[in-house]
Amino acid sequence: MKSQIAALLLAASAVFPTMADTLTVKSDAPKRYVVKKGDTLWDISSLYLNSPWKWRALWQQNPQIDNPHLIYPGDILSLGQDEHGNPILVIDKGVRKLSPHVRIIAEKGTAIPTLPLSVLEPYLSYDQALEQNDIDGHPIVLGANKNFKMSITGHLLYVKGNLVQGGNYGIYRRGSAYKDGLKTLAYETILVGTARALNAGDISEGVPSTVKIETVKREVKAGDFLMPLPQGQDFKATFKMSRPTEAVDGTIIASSSQHSEFGPMSVVVLNVGSKQQLVEGSVLDILRQSPTVVERGGTPKYLEDSSSLDKLVGEIGSWFGEENSENSTVWHMPSEKVGELMLFKVYDNISYAMVMKTTQPAQIGDSVTN
Repeated sequence: MKSQIAALLLAASAVFPTMADTLTVKSDAPKRYVVKKGDTLWDISSLYLNSPWKWRALWQQNPQIDNPHLIYPGDILSLGQDEHGNPILVIDKGVRKLSPHVRIIAEKGTAIPTLPLSVLEPYLSYDQALEQNDIDGHPIVLGANKNFKMSITGHLLYVKGNLVQGGNYGIYRRGSAYKDGLKTLAYETILVGTARALNAGDISEGVPSTVKIETVKREVKAGDFLMPLPQGQDFKATFKMSRPTEAVDGTIIASSSQHSEFGPMSVVVLNVGSKQQLVEGSVLDILRQSPTVVERGGTPKYLEDSSSLDKLVGEIGSWFGEENSENSTVWHMPSEKVGELMLFKVYDNISYAMVMKTTQPAQIGDSVTN
């Protein structure tokens, strides 16, 4: 009987769309909105939708605008309906005076970003998460033209590695390890300065490269390593927000602030990445595990407030999957959603994400899922 009911429900779901698939606009969403400098796509999406990652379903591309998936300051967005009664958002054609042969081409780089670039830029253009093997493969600072223990702007450095003459390089230091339990996934790389290569060098002949320090954030030391800097603003500013289609089970393992709790606009590190089919723009929920309760003799107590015996019962029950004993019952409470985040830089087993909204401060150890 149960299998027959399940089959009927499955067939019905194929014919009738579920409420989760319905695009619902907020009741207080503005009918018209003028895009301002400093806006982000997430901000505007949140004005109209409780689920900002469904933005593309609401936003209708205007064929008269170059790069129609982008929005620029000064654009006027109008909320309406299509021929089927579905909500749509378009650029107000009544405001833009366009001839049939003229296309609007906005100045490069002025489109509003998905997330605030002032927060993302250091991570997109400088900071990285690297495995030890990757770090070991980069040129390292041997010393300076004088016996400086720590070098600053203007000093010359000698580097073990064949650099490109005239090339611009970031000088990095290995930071703390990003760990998943006892396993090290990658290391934080800390930008300590930038330099320009004056001479390329030839390591095969024992001749080091020479660089001149141009900027410093921290004193440069022997053993720091170099990586080429991107030329110009070639980092990604817009992302296609989406919910992953595959199941995701990850954890927040670090934060950029080094704090144990953090709120919106904080950058965090996750122990999941492209190997879990995640991409830049993936939106995940942040879940908090509710505390375990041990009921003993009809009296429930939180596990951390229980006696040593009850704690032992709870721990043993977790190890062996035994929830009940003669006198005690272990209640494992569900996890609750406390926020959302969006990935903006993805590696194999690790990702950088920005916390977008929270109902209470997110924490190291919180779960992330779709």
